[in-house]
Amino acid sequence: MNCITNYCRISAPSHYRNGQVLPEDNKGDLPGTLLALYQQLNSNYPKFYKMDNLSKLGWLAAESLLKEEKLLEFYQPEEVGLSLANANASLDTDLKYYESVKGIPSPALFVYTLPNIMIGEICIRNNFKGESGFYISQKFDAGLMEQTVSYLLDNTILKACVAGWVDVLGEEYKAVLYLVEKEELAKARRAELAGTDENLSDEKHELPDAKKGLRTERIMVHFAKETIHEIFQGENGQ
Repeated sequence: MNCITNYCRISAPSHYRNGQVLPEDNKGDLPGTLLALYQQLNSNYPKFYKMDNLSKLGWLAAESLLKEEKLLEFYQPEEVGLSLANANASLDTDLKYYESVKGIPSPALFVYTLPNIMIGEICIRNNFKGESGFYISQKFDAGLMEQTVSYLLDNTILKACVAGWVDVLGEEYKAVLYLVEKEELAKARRAELAGTDENLSDEKHELPDAKKGLRTERIMVHFAKETIHEIFQGENGQ
């Protein structure tokens, strides 16, 4: 069975990880908010400052999602990939580049005029080398995500996949990422991280409910369209 073993969501006004609201210093505009989140994650990655807003948002979501997961201590780089989607592709950066060509075209902007550059930034950071894909749809399609990721895992093309939605246009932004693994592999990986062969007793087999005060650093829920949609909607149903 394929399972979601971690998820995070970044959108105004809150940053969630497995149902837990994390501190967020909203600086008013998107670049300020992204920088504040970068600083809160205690990241040290100078290339972050050169990225466009879409890549920064996806990179930060992946950084939050994968924090302490240590995937490559258990999987090979070729066994971990990504499957992401959004509605606006790289339009946010495309518009800025279009404005720049009225004067001196900006090479720094041009390099980010493809949305899959964000996948590249995440893979470089984490040394992932597995199958990856980026999809464009008018709205979030949980069925597409379920079908795509399940195919990759069920055919052993990947053993772990970071999947979800990352979209930016102007000051509107939303990132929802989740880590999907085979249940037996996820349990073995977590046992190895914990230094024990026993089942981890604090795993939650249903999504945590922030409204009820249920928060956890460890989940394992069935990877299905309904679960994906629930994670995307979030605590406030947006």
